[in-house]
Amino acid sequence: MMENNQAIGIFDSGLGGLTVVKELLKALPNESIVYFGDTARVPYGNKSKKTVCKFSVENADFLIKHEVKIIIVACNTSCSLSLNVLKKKYKVPVIGVIEPAVRKAVERSRGLRVGVIGTRSTIKSNVYNRALKKINKKVKIFSKSCPLFVPLIEENWINDDITLNIAGRYLSDLKKREIDTLILACTHYPLLMRTIQKIMGRRVELINSAEEVAGQVKEHLELSGRLREAKQKGRCLFYVSDEPAQFVKIGGKFLGRKMSRVRKV
Repeated sequence: MMENNQAIGIFDSGLGGLTVVKELLKALPNESIVYFGDTARVPYGNKSKKTVCKFSVENADFLIKHEVKIIIVACNTSCSLSLNVLKKKYKVPVIGVIEPAVRKAVERSRGLRVGVIGTRSTIKSNVYNRALKKINKKVKIFSKSCPLFVPLIEENWINDDITLNIAGRYLSDLKKREIDTLILACTHYPLLMRTIQKIMGRRVELINSAEEVAGQVKEHLELSGRLREAKQKGRCLFYVSDEPAQFVKIGGKFLGRKMSRVRKV
């Protein structure tokens, strides 16, 4: 029972993983969550595999000290470069954001024409392409990097005309390809779902990786009998490696609610 009441651990290179926390709070409102954002060393996308693995292990070690019962790797770069290392190193289950989104996309795609949008490093890695082909070799994949989305979101220009125009330019190629499903392969991107849906049209189903990973965590905890007792209320602890005030200022947009105290470690 003590294990059941332990927290869910989640780490990201910065803010984006808060969209996963948002979905976890919806799916598992009684669970406690410990979040670590490595804001001092963000971004991870321009760093070597060795460095990303080192950072990821350090982040996971921090969560293990909090006796978490499961670790979620919310950073796409960490998932693509270090997930297997983390799974081998720790006894607790380690779940990434890639597999749940890919599995859902193949399940929902009517014509097996799937689009993937993400940062330059994520798209260049081809990690989503490999994961999609592993599930179904017949799937046709159309990828597009959208490097301006993250800074636009962090500037809180989510509903600005300039964001709509930039999104239109990024997504025009995917519209021409007549995809029916689009994976948002960055945990920042759920904040632009309305804009992306407006451009792509209602016939294209958007796959929110944050929502899908929350669903997988819920399923895992249910099947393993490790859900927290319903009568006990969970709590959220937020830690960062730098700039806690800035994290609080922007983080509320990602979380969909006001943030409590954020601690620097």
